Amino acid sequence: MDSALTAITNCFSEWKDGKRSNENLLDLAVKAARVRTTLGEISDAVEKVVGRYNAVIHRISGVYSSEIGNNAEFKEVQAMTDAFEKKNGRRPRIMVAKMGQDGHDRGAKVVSTGYADMGFTVDIGPLFQTPEEAARMAVENDDDVLGVSSLAAGHKTLVPQVIEELKKLGREDIMVVAGGVIPAQDYDYLYKAGVFGVFGPGTPISTAGKKMMELLLAE
Repeated sequence: MDSALTAITNCFSEWKDGKRSNENLLDLAVKAARVRTTLGEISDAVEKVVGRYNAVIHRISGVYSSEIGNNAEFKEVQAMTDAFEKKNGRRPRIMVAKMGQDGHDRGAKVVSTGYADMGFTVDIGPLFQTPEEAARMAVENDDDVLGVSSLAAGHKTLVPQVIEELKKLGREDIMVVAGGVIPAQDYDYLYKAGVFGVFGPGTPISTAGKKMMELLLAE
């Protein structure tokens, strides 16, 4: 098994060094799979040479507010973020995280834009973060909230793990919320795991923002 993975790494190393490898990467991957290596292990063998791809998520300000700026709840949240700034000397800060193999980031972009327009400072994590990486980024940014965006059914595993990682870093005070495609029957499980809010499909962004601000201002 180890030799099969090493062969993949060596093949990529030759290409990176400008040499023409005599090996066929697809053939090497098939051979590795036949000796029971996982797709993750094959990817790791490649990552040793070329690193991990990080997709850049861009946030565009003003789009959400231009459509819903006169909404009463939206304005209420803006007033709450202003109150938080007066109390704490800075805007409330939220990180939107995409963990695991969930490669869909459209929802994360939309909610990030909405939160920014309501007065939050927004950090957006790269795709495919591990719970450890997401927790560390939230701590480094001194976020008040870590929002987990989930569309690929990993919430029951990844959310408890990121909460545990925050505890290891001594920052269990960072409030964890979850949103996305999360079945209603899983809400209670997540609350028991330590989340402060679950925002399922169809939840207005202003409603989620208001819930988070109520919790932050109550501290």
